[in-house]
Amino acid sequence: MRLDFTSLPPRDAYSWMISTILPRPIAWVSTISAEGITNLAPFSFFQGVCANPPTLMFVPVNTRNGAKKDTTRNIEAVPEFVVNLVPFALAEAMNATAAMLPHGESEFEKFGVASAPSERVRPPRVAAAPVAFECALDRIVVIGEGALAANVIFGRILVAHVSDEVMGADGRPDPAKLDLIGRLGGDAYTRTREIFAMGRP
Repeated sequence: MRLDFTSLPPRDAYSWMISTILPRPIAWVSTISAEGITNLAPFSFFQGVCANPPTLMFVPVNTRNGAKKDTTRNIEAVPEFVVNLVPFALAEAMNATAAMLPHGESEFEKFGVASAPSERVRPPRVAAAPVAFECALDRIVVIGEGALAANVIFGRILVAHVSDEVMGADGRPDPAKLDLIGRLGGDAYTRTREIFAMGRP
C-alpha cells in the first residue's frame, strides 16, 4: 500500500499517523487560565527535545471546528504548564480528562483528580503522577491552520518531581516501576513493562 499524504484529507492523514507512529508517550498537561481556573488534558504528540537547555514539546491540535483547545489558550495567557506522566494506575483518570468540557470548567474538579502545588509555576501538578515536569513556555510554533492544525508547544523544564516509589537500585527511575502507558491507534494503549536491551555499537 502506498499513501499519498499530499492528497489525503486532514482527518484521514491524522488517522494514518496515529495508527502508525507507535507507541506515543502521553503528556498529561495541567495549565491555569488568567482567571485562575485549572485545566488538565492528555496529548500523545509529545517528546523530549534536548537537554541544553532541558526542553520538551507537546502538540495540542485544533479541534474539528478549527478552534484552539483550552490548553493552548491557557498557555498563551499564563505561559507555564506541568507535564505529568501517566502510569497504568492513572489510565482511567487520564482518559476521563480527554472529555471536551465547557471552557472554564476544571477537569481536576470534574473528575476528582487530586492535585498538588507546583514549586516554580502556577498550574498545579497531578499529585499521584510518578513524574511531573514543571515548565516555562519557550515558544509556540503554529503549523497549518483550521481543523487539526498544530500548536507545537515547547517548554523549558524548570523542576521535575519524581516519586521515590519508582526509583531503582541505580538511583534512576525503574521502567517497570513507572509502568507508564503509551497511546496506540484508536482506543488502544500499551504498557511499558515489556522491555529488552541492546548495547549500542
